[in-house]
Amino acid sequence: MTMPYIITLAGAAMLAIAGAADAQQGASQPAPQTGTTLNSRLSGDLAPTHDPVIIREGDVYHVFSTGHGERLIETRTSRDLVHWTAGKPLFTALPGWASKAIRGSNGMWAPDISYVNGRYRLYYSVSTFGSNRSAIGLATSPTLDPAAPGYGWRDEGPVVMSTEQDDFNAIDPNFIIDREGRHWLSLGSFWTGIKLFELDPKTGKPLKPGEKPYSIARRPAPAGGPAPVEAPFIVEHGGYYWLMVSYDYCCKGVNSTYYTVIGRSKEITGPYLGKDGSALMEGGGTIFLRADLREQQRFRGPGHAGWLRDRDGKDYVVYHAYDRQADGAPTLRIAPVRWGADGWPVADY
Repeated sequence: MTMPYIITLAGAAMLAIAGAADAQQGASQPAPQTGTTLNSRLSGDLAPTHDPVIIREGDVYHVFSTGHGERLIETRTSRDLVHWTAGKPLFTALPGWASKAIRGSNGMWAPDISYVNGRYRLYYSVSTFGSNRSAIGLATSPTLDPAAPGYGWRDEGPVVMSTEQDDFNAIDPNFIIDREGRHWLSLGSFWTGIKLFELDPKTGKPLKPGEKPYSIARRPAPAGGPAPVEAPFIVEHGGYYWLMVSYDYCCKGVNSTYYTVIGRSKEITGPYLGKDGSALMEGGGTIFLRADLREQQRFRGPGHAGWLRDRDGKDYVVYHAYDRQADGAPTLRIAPVRWGADGWPVADY
């Protein structure tokens, strides 16, 4: 989630347009579908939703997203991916360590959810506006069902922290286990881009604390200018690792210029390249989600994408976009993903 630059310089709009051109070179943008799509059938409690992730437990789909006000980490559930019901927030107060470490913080942003070693792991972000004084924390629970025996979230403390002395921003986490069984956490927003940390499988925290992370995506920017890239998410398919990131600016309602690009690599540490060979470390990639910026387009700024691989093997991308018909409210969006003959994913949104 773009926290440091929600309020931007006067020239941000032109910067965003110029930056977008990097990813568009040689990229084929999938056209939003005009027929009946899953998105067109979504109903229920869809907004406000920022930075969603999705997982399935039993017959229930769970979406977790950035908190609003005193609701720290929003929750929604569905049995069919179509009709959604909002639940109680996971937390109503920051853990003590976060309040002390990140003074002035009052929310939890951009969660990530996974099931590891018999417990659900929820990574979350704590930060302050306009700063990379940030932290990613971890909470775990044996179940996602509040009515189930043993339900309850146990805070496991900080995972990665960043300060003004660091060149990255420790928000927007995403967890993945690679094909060799190693555990990884990607993260990052603005600054020098997206970083990748190897984790201890037992603790879910860095395997070698203090070791420099891998850099896997970056937007080159003029000296002193913003570098709008964030919200990494890595999935594995067809012998490749696929990295999604969001470019440009969220959090501006219908004026948001957010969009999502994707690149692939044989190795989880990169290099990640778009279909045209453009490197995500150089602001490249292939456009995956992009709203037409024409006035008639209802949903704007699609980004901060997550992924669901359902039990039947079908893939879905979950993301937020801003609804022109609801005063620019950030709204839950879900699209099936099909894999083309060229091996690249296309979202039917």
